Amino acid sequence: MADRPPDNAATDGPQSEPPAEGAARDPAGRFWRELPILLIAAVVIAVLIKTFLIQAFFIPSISMTPTLQKGDRILVCRICVRLTGVDRGDVIVFSDPHPTSAPDRGPIGGALHWLGEGLGVSQPENEDFVKRVIGLPGDVVELHDGRLFVNTQEVAEPYLNPEKDTSAYGPVTVPDGMLFVLGDNRAHSGDSRFPPPTGVGLVPGTAVIGTVFVIVSPPDRWGSV
Repeated sequence: MADRPPDNAATDGPQSEPPAEGAARDPAGRFWRELPILLIAAVVIAVLIKTFLIQAFFIPSISMTPTLQKGDRILVCRICVRLTGVDRGDVIVFSDPHPTSAPDRGPIGGALHWLGEGLGVSQPENEDFVKRVIGLPGDVVELHDGRLFVNTQEVAEPYLNPEKDTSAYGPVTVPDGMLFVLGDNRAHSGDSRFPPPTGVGLVPGTAVIGTVFVIVSPPDRWGSV
């Protein structure tokens, strides 16, 4: 049987390195050296979450009352649209279907503005909107005396504002690649019934940012959508 090596003898196994001189005595210095890396990682994670997963929005108008009220803060699921698509009845946020040309900021300015949008400190080039999906491609949408019909079938709308809009509309067939959207406060909503600048017209599916799934603020309004 081989003799056991003394406690201070070298062996073939890995040995821990002795701490560098002064390392244990300088935790503050180590923190400041690592801080830039931590900040960069936090920024990257925040941008990735906002770009691909979840994004927060503020409701600036009464067009979706009572479902969403002016001043509500909501969370939108971006990845849901990519995984399951959009269905009738979904409340969605979408970018302006008729965007204006963005100013030429140059490569660096454009990159900084994009980063600012990702962090929520810069405004997007064009306005975003929130409405309810009423018609999918191929659907025939019409309104009569405050009642909604899709493909000749009346649709129950318990979410509507009590103030009715009784004006007639349609029938209109939703083209391929487009969505027909309406506000829940139909008497005060510029939606797919009206072309710009009064409304938004039909919305391209590619303009959809995500589906609204929860109200996070104010506290007394917290809940799923």
